[in-house]
Amino acid sequence: MSLKQQAFTGVVWTFAEQFGSQIVGFLTSLVLARLLLPADFGTIALFGVVMAIAKVFLDSGLAGSLIRTAEADERDYSTVFWFNLAAGLILYILVFFIAPLVSKFYDLPLLSPLIRVYALILLIDSFVTVQSVQFVKRLDFKTNFKIQLPSIILGGIAGVSFAYLGFGAWSLVYASLVQNGIFTLQYWLYSDWRPSFVFDKAKFKYHFNYGSGLMLSGLLDVTFNNIYTILIGKKYSTVELGFYNRADSLKQLPVNNISNALNKVSFPLFAKISHDDALLKDAYKKILSIVIFVIAPIIAFMVISAEPLIRFLLTDKWLAAVPYFQILAIAGVLYPIHAYNLNVLKVKGRSDLFLRLEIFKKILVVIVVLASLPFGIFGLLWGQVITSVLALFINTHYTGKFLKYSVFSQIRDLMPSLLLASLCALAVYFLDKWYFAGLSDLYRLCVLVLLYASLYLGIGLLTKGKEIGMLKELIFKR
Repeated sequence: MSLKQQAFTGVVWTFAEQFGSQIVGFLTSLVLARLLLPADFGTIALFGVVMAIAKVFLDSGLAGSLIRTAEADERDYSTVFWFNLAAGLILYILVFFIAPLVSKFYDLPLLSPLIRVYALILLIDSFVTVQSVQFVKRLDFKTNFKIQLPSIILGGIAGVSFAYLGFGAWSLVYASLVQNGIFTLQYWLYSDWRPSFVFDKAKFKYHFNYGSGLMLSGLLDVTFNNIYTILIGKKYSTVELGFYNRADSLKQLPVNNISNALNKVSFPLFAKISHDDALLKDAYKKILSIVIFVIAPIIAFMVISAEPLIRFLLTDKWLAAVPYFQILAIAGVLYPIHAYNLNVLKVKGRSDLFLRLEIFKKILVVIVVLASLPFGIFGLLWGQVITSVLALFINTHYTGKFLKYSVFSQIRDLMPSLLLASLCALAVYFLDKWYFAGLSDLYRLCVLVLLYASLYLGIGLLTKGKEIGMLKELIFKR
């Protein structure tokens, strides 16, 4: 199978995995949002920060190192496996003893037992890193799909069942434990690899030297990505944090999942052609152009239809999340550009530059957060938009040098899709305001979707946008 065929097959199965899982997860979250209160989601978001940091330490960047190592052997895999297992145990013990301090910081007694039980995921996940890496290296995303979907379904059923029985925030904890447990079990059933009793210090040093930069970058990234959760949870209330959490999760459905689906394919694909800068640049431009062409209209539509969308999906009790959602969606449209620029550094083996950029961006985040705090929670939200725009120039700095593809060249190539999405959104917004505002939410959303899709795709076809040509080539000329 050619590299192009591998890429296409990978994209198909990754999208199937990503969207199959997300559709099930999304439907589950809708049911949970109706059964639980905003404060329950706010409580979960608070200890999610602790777990996100712990998971960065658990991986330590070694998974990325294994993916980019062309000739990884049994000693590589076993060494990483035993390290992850030991790290999972140590991290669980640390989180267990840290839990009361986190609970005291937020003055929320329920947090301590929630964190201690939820942290069992660290032990569960430590068993599966190597198996998942091997499937990724083979671009076997079909198996990932068969593993992920049943895990999400059964975890969702467990969560809804516990929520219906009145377990509150605990229902989200039990859902995650069931999901991750089934996920890990299936990887061991599908994979024929088993660890040897080997720990090679030289191999560990090699992978850790590469992975440590990614680990520190990931640690900074997770900490600062959650700085808004920490500040909102401490300065305001779990109710407002619940609105923020739901708005952010709804925004991530198209933004993170479309880009992450392609990210899973692009990283190993970029790694295969990392020696050829011209080929790497061409692949990078095509993937980024297609992603923005798809994401930009979705984001624009979600911004203009936020009120009926949230009321229809989550009920009236979540309407306070509408402005949160609109602002976060604007910030999210640039996410794919950030992610793919950083992927270039990863496949080039320049984790040192990756870390340097992350440190610089975190300094920027601190400055923006301090400047936006006096303006309240909406000041913090608009601060995310400002940070995302400024970070674009930082993330593209080294990619511009390696691939001779500057930030201004990238913006120029992506601007047609961004402008078309914005203009179509503006037109549909006024049509909605003048003619459709009185319709029920379901009919209103259906009409707006048809109007927007017809307008966006119609203009795209009439102007013969290159992105439509790329999509046709990807689908029909494998």
